[in-house]
Amino acid sequence: MTARAVALWRHGRTAYNAEGRMQGQVDVPLDDVGAWQAVQGAQHLAQRLRPARIITSDLSRARATAEALADLVDLEVETDPRLRERCFGDWEGLTIDEIRDRWPEQYEVWRAQGDPQRTGAETRAQVAERVAAAVAEHAETVAGDQTLVVVAHGSAINLGVTRLLGLEAGWRGMGGLHNAHWSLLRPSGRRPGTWYLEAHNLGPTVAIDDWNSGIPAEVLPSSTADALRS
Repeated sequence: MTARAVALWRHGRTAYNAEGRMQGQVDVPLDDVGAWQAVQGAQHLAQRLRPARIITSDLSRARATAEALADLVDLEVETDPRLRERCFGDWEGLTIDEIRDRWPEQYEVWRAQGDPQRTGAETRAQVAERVAAAVAEHAETVAGDQTLVVVAHGSAINLGVTRLLGLEAGWRGMGGLHNAHWSLLRPSGRRPGTWYLEAHNLGPTVAIDDWNSGIPAEVLPSSTADALRS
């Protein structure tokens, strides 16, 4: 038994995202725009995919995003720490310019898709393995006519999808996910445990020029805004 589809949904925006900081496993909450993005994305996921189960990273920005969907489809949110973002070690909390200035040689290795040695940092392959294992395991618990929604993080999702497609962790055939956008995987049907990528970087159709401009927080019901930011 395998889900008919798996949607891997990136969390809404945080202050670190807005400031261009390396987020990693720092537990940064959604900002006001991120809370709005989560609600917008949740509405479209609920309408298009009718989720049967929601699994999320245990970091608060992912959990809050997942809760926006759970509220609409009357499901519980389940957490799995294997879905956390890639750990970047000493680089977390810094901007790209700060990283380049402090670790110029390691930065160049990283930009070339290498894995520079840093205390506490994960390699691409390590993240790809843990995320793919979590997704595959949870997909087996969902009926073949149902959809699993996995809420996680940009780098973690791209690496996990890459592994599930049978590709090397350094493959760069997919662009990054926008906040509160998702990738959609389906079983390939060729043999058990294989997948194909139906779509990448899907998101709601929103009548604004810039997804990251969002809406004022007061447009959200106060209880919703407070809950998503917490």
